[in-house]
Amino acid sequence: MIRGEFTDLLDSLRRAADTGGDLSDAPAAEAARLLRLDALTLALRSRRGMLELLWADPADPLGPELEDLQYTLGEGPTLEAARTARTVVEPDLGVAPNDRWPLFAPAASRTPARAVLAVPLMLGVATAGVLTGYRITPGPFPDPQYQDFTRFARVALELLMHTSAHSLAAGSDGPALHRAAVHQAAGMLTAQLDVSIDEALVRLRAHAWRHDLPLLHVARGIIAGSLRLSPDH
Repeated sequence: MIRGEFTDLLDSLRRAADTGGDLSDAPAAEAARLLRLDALTLALRSRRGMLELLWADPADPLGPELEDLQYTLGEGPTLEAARTARTVVEPDLGVAPNDRWPLFAPAASRTPARAVLAVPLMLGVATAGVLTGYRITPGPFPDPQYQDFTRFARVALELLMHTSAHSLAAGSDGPALHRAAVHQAAGMLTAQLDVSIDEALVRLRAHAWRHDLPLLHVARGIIAGSLRLSPDH
């Protein structure tokens, strides 16, 4: 039954892509279910090489939480897939080698996630983004699951190519950049602390890591004025 549903979903998304549809046409929760995953995310790679979470199930915090951990800590499967342009598989985050993701693996082990699969979305030799799937049960990804995931990744890339800058704007009906608040807060810090935007982002991430806070929580505190970082932070 799931097999037929998955084929129908792919066919529907291919038709959407052929007529200019974007990622808003892809139901993240349904795709995760049919791929036998517990969370599914797609991160867009910016011109500066940074990854921005663009698409996930809005009702399930697990995927965004894991992507935000990677953004904060600067390591993890999604980042590794983008950096190496190779598929990354970890069947058990709880026993991942210590030198692979020394910060991310222990942090991820405090969430329900156990297994992860990250596939780079390639445009020729360039990485346009990364599709990452998470499971709460450890163990390898069976060949049929892996093959379905790569098939979905190809369709997701087609939809990503139709996702315009306008559709990423806050308040639009399409997918929106998950960390828009982070960049707004970083822009405020550049003026408050007289630092570059890159340093402002580093300071945001460092504060979140040091105080074990979600990055978006820190960003929203700065925007609201309830949190201020000192110049020598």
